[in-house]
Amino acid sequence: MLRFTLARSAGAMRPATLSSRAVSALGSNVSLRRQYASSAAAVAKAVETDEGLSIETHTDVQAANKEQTDIRTNSNISSNVTADAISSGTTALNHAYRENTGFGTRPIYMDMQATTPTDPRVLDTMLKFYTGLYGNPHSNTHSYGWETNKAVEAAREYVADVIHANSKEIIFTSGATESNNMVVKGVARFYKNTKKHIITTKTEHKCVIEAARSMMNEGFEVTFLNVDANGLIDLKELEGAIRPDTCLVSVMAVNNEIGVIQPLKEIGAICKKHKVYFHTDAAQAYGKIPIDVNEMNIDLLSVSSHKIYGPKGIGALYVRRRPRVRLEPLLSGGGQERGLRSGTLAPPNVAGFGEAARIMKQEYENDKAHIDRLSKKLIDGLLANDHTNLNGSALHRYPGCVNVSFAYVEGESLLMALRDIALSSGSACTSASLEPSYVLHALGKDDALAHSSIRFGIGRFTTEAEVDYVIKAISERVKFLRELSPLWEMVQEGIDLNSIEWSGH
Repeated sequence: MLRFTLARSAGAMRPATLSSRAVSALGSNVSLRRQYASSAAAVAKAVETDEGLSIETHTDVQAANKEQTDIRTNSNISSNVTADAISSGTTALNHAYRENTGFGTRPIYMDMQATTPTDPRVLDTMLKFYTGLYGNPHSNTHSYGWETNKAVEAAREYVADVIHANSKEIIFTSGATESNNMVVKGVARFYKNTKKHIITTKTEHKCVIEAARSMMNEGFEVTFLNVDANGLIDLKELEGAIRPDTCLVSVMAVNNEIGVIQPLKEIGAICKKHKVYFHTDAAQAYGKIPIDVNEMNIDLLSVSSHKIYGPKGIGALYVRRRPRVRLEPLLSGGGQERGLRSGTLAPPNVAGFGEAARIMKQEYENDKAHIDRLSKKLIDGLLANDHTNLNGSALHRYPGCVNVSFAYVEGESLLMALRDIALSSGSACTSASLEPSYVLHALGKDDALAHSSIRFGIGRFTTEAEVDYVIKAISERVKFLRELSPLWEMVQEGIDLNSIEWSGH
């Protein structure tokens, strides 16, 4: 039996009570017995209070979701539009309207670059900081603060260990976006009197590109390096772009759209040679590829917790101490985190982040073997379709990020036909835009191919059966959508589309 509990300390818990006045005050906004309780009785348990009230609470979320989806599916089938579509006999459309795939009731999750599911072990670690261990980690005059501060420092050690850093070099932030802004703006502003030049690439995450552009308004010059058709930068071009007044080089480790891994060690050596700070956005790389900040001469490195099966809203910035890297803080306040990031830390998030980092290091080999195997299967299955190609380097890539273009199919149309699979046509941070991917444009892809690209993410909890389902579903629906396209018909007839002069109206 589950019980809602409040605690005065970690060791003394008592049941929470709801007075009759408190219950009545909730009014119509809270139903003590949810309407679906009767149909969900098998997966719900009653939470009882001391006053005999019971609140129906789902403890099996997956089963609850399954039940709700069955209701929606039955409702959809009864509607004329959906029934007509399904009765058309088209296999692709029939699958497109299926919400229950046999893998639970929600879509199969294949968008690991956007976020990852929280590891249950991470959640277990976090829960105690919402009940007994609720002290402010910066309160150093009593045990409540000491115990949470101890957990924060343990998490700092775990986060540092993954990249072979010292725990004192880890600054907790709200996520990689804040970390990247701290670096680009903080380093530039600290050296603004002597150094006014920043170097980054055209395929960086939007937060780095926009932060660099904002510094142009403050009088800085920014060089955006090109990438080749594989998504890799030219090291000679990088070295040639460095000037005496260059204060920072920022190159992401693993691209969030195409999974390409940049040569970090070589970039670090060039930056060290010219005495320029080297920053890398490692949100997609942390814990997934080997990183040693000392061997690679990385001075600053950004990390995000929710990309490694940890909680959202927490990240970190590695800032080298020897030789010391200087940057101006974005936030003013109590001087927490070495004075670089003021504000009270959230112990549940920090502890969860630390546990996620610990698990990433502990299970690195198993995760790598699992993702490598499923990635190869997915790529082979997708590329077996005609007129498909893998975007980005096939050699220098993180296997968990697979970006494929399906020619003569609109990416958004394919996503709409794949509501039983959670996918993306690019970065989650820019998915609201209908513009083609700027990353694929930088690789030299035209608008048509950029629009037809889909990103697949594979992670720790992805199963082989899910990959099999995705390959089959993609193949069916690509075939169906192409049959609706007049361009596909022309290609099948051997017409070279590049030879046609299209007239505007």
